[in-house]
Amino acid sequence: MDKKTRYSDEDLEEFRGIINGKLKVAHEEYSSIMRQLMNQDDNGVDDTSPTYNKVLDDGNANQSKEDMIQMVQRLQKFIKGLEAALLRIENKTYGIDRVTGELIPKERLRVVPHATLSVASKNARKK
Repeated sequence: MDKKTRYSDEDLEEFRGIINGKLKVAHEEYSSIMRQLMNQDDNGVDDTSPTYNKVLDDGNANQSKEDMIQMVQRLQKFIKGLEAALLRIENKTYGIDRVTGELIPKERLRVVPHATLSVASKNARKK
């Protein structure tokens, strides 16, 4: 029996749909966080009103901002991974384990559509 070396065009279209859906959500989350970081959604007077716990509030605000920056960085990496996966679909190299050259199981790609390694290859790299 011949071993499959790539996914069919129909399979690739299924994965393209999954990736585009995840990209849409990731871009929306990214935009939302960026609006929060730039205070576009905030018309309050927090910066001008005196508070008794100003130092504590500032510390919490800084921590929250740092958390949001980390989320933005993770989202940027995720978006780049998804966009790279779309390029692999165009090149018909999507779903091929970059270590073994074998197909990554569909189940894994449905959950982690930007994966470039099978679970076995990923675990082997950790050892």
